[in-house]
Amino acid sequence: MNILLTPARIGSVEIPNRIVMPPMTTRTADAEGHVTDDSVAYYLARARGGVGLITIEMASPEKAGRHRRREVGIYDDRFVPGLTRLVDELHRAGSKVSIQLGHGGGHTRIDICGETPIAPSAIPHPVYETTFETIVPEEMTKARIDATIAAHATAAVRARTAGFDCVEIHAAHGYLISQFHAPFENRRTDAYGGSLENRARFGLEALRAVKAAVPGMPVIYRLSVEDFFPGGLPFDEGRRIAIWAAEAGADALHVTAGHYRSLPSAQIVLPPMTFPDATFLDFAADVKKAVGIPVIAVGRLGDPATATDAVASGKTDFVALGRTLIADPQWVAKLRRGEPIRRCLACNTCINEMRGGAGIGCVVNGAAGREAMFADRKPPHGERIAIIGAGPAGLTYASLVGEGNDVTVFEKDKRPGGAFRYAGKAPLFQDVAASEASFTRYIADLTAACIYGGVKFRFETDVADAPDVLVPFDRVVIATGARYRYGLGAVATTMLDWGAGRWPGLSRLFSAPAFRDWFYYRARRGTAERFQALAKPGQTVIAIGDAVTAGKSKPAIAGAFEAALLT
Repeated sequence: MNILLTPARIGSVEIPNRIVMPPMTTRTADAEGHVTDDSVAYYLARARGGVGLITIEMASPEKAGRHRRREVGIYDDRFVPGLTRLVDELHRAGSKVSIQLGHGGGHTRIDICGETPIAPSAIPHPVYETTFETIVPEEMTKARIDATIAAHATAAVRARTAGFDCVEIHAAHGYLISQFHAPFENRRTDAYGGSLENRARFGLEALRAVKAAVPGMPVIYRLSVEDFFPGGLPFDEGRRIAIWAAEAGADALHVTAGHYRSLPSAQIVLPPMTFPDATFLDFAADVKKAVGIPVIAVGRLGDPATATDAVASGKTDFVALGRTLIADPQWVAKLRRGEPIRRCLACNTCINEMRGGAGIGCVVNGAAGREAMFADRKPPHGERIAIIGAGPAGLTYASLVGEGNDVTVFEKDKRPGGAFRYAGKAPLFQDVAASEASFTRYIADLTAACIYGGVKFRFETDVADAPDVLVPFDRVVIATGARYRYGLGAVATTMLDWGAGRWPGLSRLFSAPAFRDWFYYRARRGTAERFQALAKPGQTVIAIGDAVTAGKSKPAIAGAFEAALLT
């Protein structure tokens, strides 16, 4: 058996496998912070997919620490019934459940939390939550520190009342405890500032208070061990705090890195596609050598082979998969079956759109954040289905309907991927630097998933020139993408093949929002009309993706999900 599928313990709780879902804000709660049907559906999809330990997103132990609108609440007893319902559903699906107690500190605003933000020191904090503002929080007094520590303990009691198996304390990524760690943000001269021991004191006192409040309940300490900016926490100090946390009673350490002030970009908190796989694994491995409790590693570990080796080699005890499980809630179940996964692109659209005010979503998983909408799936069954085009929309549709149907994908090129093969050659995809390898891997695994489901491929077949190939089919799905106006298609692809998108002068042009809007959308037009005329009487004909209207990848793939599962 793959070692990732073996059970392991965190404190008194046995986790059925080594896969942890880390906390990521979803905006599925209501405006007050109550769990909703969408919250339950989102997390339940991951529990049904086999995740061993699901960590519910960051929930502040007190109102002043709420860092996002529609953030799950735990700072008041009124949230307990909804949390109880959520935990019960996830337990019935077979997962253990934790919740992260995370206080925004200076990384929030009064219009978000309704109270004056607090922090170790009254220094400017850049806060992006739908809009960008710089705020100066109120410096915490000793009495305020004591009250916040007590709030952590009380929130942990609520978590136990709701039935959670564990709680996680958030000491990472520039939130309150992390702010105490960083000398740049902690200018204090009392027992909570100055030396490393003093800067670590607040978080460790919160840890001890939580342990005392919920005896026997495992407590995980999530810690950024490297902040990546001058005045932030360096790894030698982060490693020392990790050891102290273990000595203070933490039952596991969740080792991460990065901070909202990280250089060259805060994107490192969620390493995007140009970063290597297992970005932070060596940090976790180093910490593991120094402590006697389980370690959870995180950061671009979604490749099954990479994740397996991380545990098998002894570098970590658990692997946390965040964006990976947004892209494919069935990741664990597919690993168990030996089935190809749906790859996360590491494009960070999920988190970047969420910061802009949207609910959680995903470029490659059109059901992410909309699980309730797809609860009553009605895919075609027992049909002969022809799909014209092996771009991301066509491949997605094929992967979703392969089982129970006779599916053939026709592609005029020699290989799958369509225009998506060129997305990685441009300087940017969405808002992050593009990596050709990320798209190549995604296309390869999506194609493999189609083949696993029985889908057949006919490459170098131009249906426009041989329309009779469509005659035997009950359903024709047009996923032919968009084409450039003015005959620019060959010019565009040739330039990208030459690497022109990365040339210094052209890179700036290709990165300019106005040019990107024109190049990717306004300069292209859908192709569906041309192929709709090829259908025969009695055939069901559906057009999806860019074949309808040239647009972004996310709505194109979302449309493929809807066409495949909601017809």
